[in-house]
Amino acid sequence: MLATDDRSPVLAPLAGAALAAGVAAHALPALAFHSRPLRRLLGVENQIAGAGGYALTFDDGPHAQGTPAALEILARAGVRATFFLVGEQVRRNPTLAAEIVAAGHEIGLHCDRHRNLLRLTPRQTREDIRRAQASLEQAGGHPVRLYRPPYGILNGAALAHARGNGWRTLLWSHGGRDWEARATPESIAALITDGADRGAVLLLHDADDYSAPSSWRRTVAALPRILETLAAHGLEAVAP
Repeated sequence: MLATDDRSPVLAPLAGAALAAGVAAHALPALAFHSRPLRRLLGVENQIAGAGGYALTFDDGPHAQGTPAALEILARAGVRATFFLVGEQVRRNPTLAAEIVAAGHEIGLHCDRHRNLLRLTPRQTREDIRRAQASLEQAGGHPVRLYRPPYGILNGAALAHARGNGWRTLLWSHGGRDWEARATPESIAALITDGADRGAVLLLHDADDYSAPSSWRRTVAALPRILETLAAHGLEAVAP
């Protein structure tokens, strides 16, 4: 056998390689948002393949004011959307998840606390998702089938957990940057519809808990213009 002092130079590089591999497996999925080949490899979507229209999605809710305001506009327009909900917000507004479902929309899982997953360990990630799942399914009355991580940043544990549950991981192709303090209804509508076509996944926010204060008001003000612009281009909202 090797003496203790002789063994360490051999094992140290192996341990370092194993650590590097673990870090890469944890962090690599975070690049999926920016890499089409990586999305294909990991089974992550940012568009709806074969869809005849666009998918409208909202993140960060439910919000006591923003969500009902968005629901009202969607009802008038006859448009269906998907709301990616945050567990802690569901617990603060326990009836809104059911109202979203009752209005004919779908709810997806965003997170329990809105944090960058690269700052969480695999265990913390799984605990966050499981807690959110319990809150969403209890409030909404339906099993989760769609997942989107905060900021669109995945880690290995989140992706594995979503796959293990049979969930689709859906990012987005077009956003209005409506979370910014400098955003206006005009800028939001122009950004999110620019180049949008069949299969596009559009991202808005119906809450301001993790965004600029009152940003949801600008989103709601932009929403009719967004829907009108897309309709004028012959596009209809479809379920993801």
